[in-house]
Amino acid sequence: MVSVKDAPRTSTTLMVRSDTNARITHSRDPYFSLMRRLFQEDATAMRGQKFLTMVEERQKSGNPLKTSEWQDVIKELDIGRASFYAMRNKLLGAGMITNKNHKYRLSGQFSRDLIDMARWWMTAILDENPDDL
Repeated sequence: MVSVKDAPRTSTTLMVRSDTNARITHSRDPYFSLMRRLFQEDATAMRGQKFLTMVEERQKSGNPLKTSEWQDVIKELDIGRASFYAMRNKLLGAGMITNKNHKYRLSGQFSRDLIDMARWWMTAILDENPDDL
């Protein structure tokens, strides 16, 4: 059996909503709204947001969060080891973070994947100019 820590991190599910009232930019807390599209429960979404904020702050300070600090992170987030790795794996799978050289960093892969999907839809399906996005 594969441990949660070593589970494949190739993809994750993101909820897409077509209702214009559900746009993330219309939310009072866009970051949390994005996390709610990734995580099913509010509590997990809040922890995901807090973890991403930790990664961001440490990255900006020049001292990236190390994977070896997982025990400190689970104490800070008040979750168990399996819950931490499940949350982390979703963020890795979504392309929001990377784990290189045993350090967590924010990643632009999430944005690039969304742009790629949107451009494909505009050109291949709608037969429109992708610059009209």
